[in-house]
Amino acid sequence: MTATLSGALQTPAVQIEGASIRLGGRPVLGDVDLTVGAGEFIAVLGPNGAGKSTLMRAILGLVPLQSGSISVLGHAPERARGQVGYLPQRHGFDRTSRVRGVDLVRLGLDGARWGVPLTLSGRGRARRTSERQRVAEVIELVGASAYAHRAIGELSGGEQQRLLIAQALVRRPALLILDEPLDTLDLPNQAAVAALVRRVASAENVAVLLVAHDVNPLLPYLDRVVYLAGGRALAGAVEEVITPPKLSGLYGAPVEVLRTADGRLVVVGMPEAPHHHGHRHEP
Repeated sequence: MTATLSGALQTPAVQIEGASIRLGGRPVLGDVDLTVGAGEFIAVLGPNGAGKSTLMRAILGLVPLQSGSISVLGHAPERARGQVGYLPQRHGFDRTSRVRGVDLVRLGLDGARWGVPLTLSGRGRARRTSERQRVAEVIELVGASAYAHRAIGELSGGEQQRLLIAQALVRRPALLILDEPLDTLDLPNQAAVAALVRRVASAENVAVLLVAHDVNPLLPYLDRVVYLAGGRALAGAVEEVITPPKLSGLYGAPVEVLRTADGRLVVVGMPEAPHHHGHRHEP
């Protein structure tokens, strides 16, 4: 199934051609084609078990393909990892965690030497100064300067998520993969983080693939969506992909798409009910 996102006339951030993935002998995705352009902000949608996280891990070179190919920033995924920022699924930090936010961000730069005192040469001191400046820069970019020196366990879920995004950005990636960063946040924080990611994509010219269950907090900010279901993928603008004909074809069953008075999208009639694109805890 072809899912193509047209980017600028430069090396795509991600180029996938005819990719098929099997896990444990079970087919997960089949014949996916996908092109992600530099600087695009794209939501990766679909029900649980559709292969969203698996596709992200394949882009990182952590899951092998059964067939097809993946190119990341013009290279094999394994070679491009240094240019990819990745925020995996997580469920917050324990309240007893005393690691400061600023140190968590710095860990993204230099985890191997974090907290270990070093005797630095002049060149090493200059590098450390540059690194400190970059850490401060990304913390300011995500709006976390006011609390970055507090213990991470004391912070709200939204504050923690901002610092984790800063950590993923600190090495100046050209591609940022965020796996369900909105999942544990309340609705106001979901909207705030979505707006932040849009601003980051523009300010840093970084392509963003954001895995999500709920498209609604992202609607004002997205360039495209990729929708996975039944081992296949569809991609394009929201109004092109999240439609009754397209989703019915993807699921192989009748699907309706409703728009509420406040503009939210609700998808009903999918085989894996109950699942819709409103907040997952709504009645």
